[in-house]
Amino acid sequence: MNRRDACRLLGSTLLVPSVIRAAEAGDFKIRYVLSSAMYGDMPVDTVLGEVKKAGAESVDIWRKVHATQREQITEMGDEAFQSLLKKHGVPMSVSTCYPLGPFKQDDEMRWVKKNGGAMTVCGSGKMGEADVSGAEAKSQVTAFFEKLKPHYELAEELGVTMAIENHKNSMLSLPDSIRYFVDLNPSKAVGIAFAPHHLHDAVDQIPGLIRHCGKANLPFIYFQEYHPSSKQTMPKEEELKQLPGFGSLDYVPIVAALKEIGFDGLAEIFMHPTPRGLPVLPTAGEITAKINESRAYLDQCLAKA
Repeated sequence: MNRRDACRLLGSTLLVPSVIRAAEAGDFKIRYVLSSAMYGDMPVDTVLGEVKKAGAESVDIWRKVHATQREQITEMGDEAFQSLLKKHGVPMSVSTCYPLGPFKQDDEMRWVKKNGGAMTVCGSGKMGEADVSGAEAKSQVTAFFEKLKPHYELAEELGVTMAIENHKNSMLSLPDSIRYFVDLNPSKAVGIAFAPHHLHDAVDQIPGLIRHCGKANLPFIYFQEYHPSSKQTMPKEEELKQLPGFGSLDYVPIVAALKEIGFDGLAEIFMHPTPRGLPVLPTAGEITAKINESRAYLDQCLAKA
């Protein structure tokens, strides 16, 4: 074999994997889930009718104080709820259950499984002082997983994922706690509900944290930007700045990191109205239209990524 042939052969062996990687990257898509909380106290039937219109594949059912759909389902019964899911041709994938916390949601995980879902989302709560880093963060994460053990064992048995949100004023908060959470996570049934809006003072670290999580520890991500309107009464124009494409947060590095890790979890376009529990806009159609504007922006970011 002469040098020219050798180089040609070597070049082809190097090219094939790169072509495969490029093709795989080109096929990357974001799987959207629609939050019922965006629709406040609107009927479950109405919310389910918006899932496909919003480009989502499933629904995330929220409860008070953010919404009332979970309470509506309790009142109507599971069979009636399942009939509505069938009517609209959409599945429920998530129950967001912050009031229950990570240690009191065993029955909710069973309910999720019964109704075809596969995930719960809640906060971590506190394991001592909140918003800690360094050795204290590691110690708290270790204690958290020890306390969570019977619950994640149930999740494993049910085939349900417990997604824990990084949230200010909690155990899972600062970048250090997120990294320790990933490094010490003992269960494939536990992951992070990644919330960039709670990392507004560490925006430059968000892509790196996503890469550190990897897709195995990242079953869920919020597409929401931090804005004071999430807690203060402000004009609707200001509130909407929490949505992707309406504020100032550049999502290109974020979706690029998701693309790099092959993220195959669920993404939720989200914002908080003030006060909580109200529909984001007066009608379901208006809410869905804003979600679609954000989704179009994220598509542009993905194309750049």
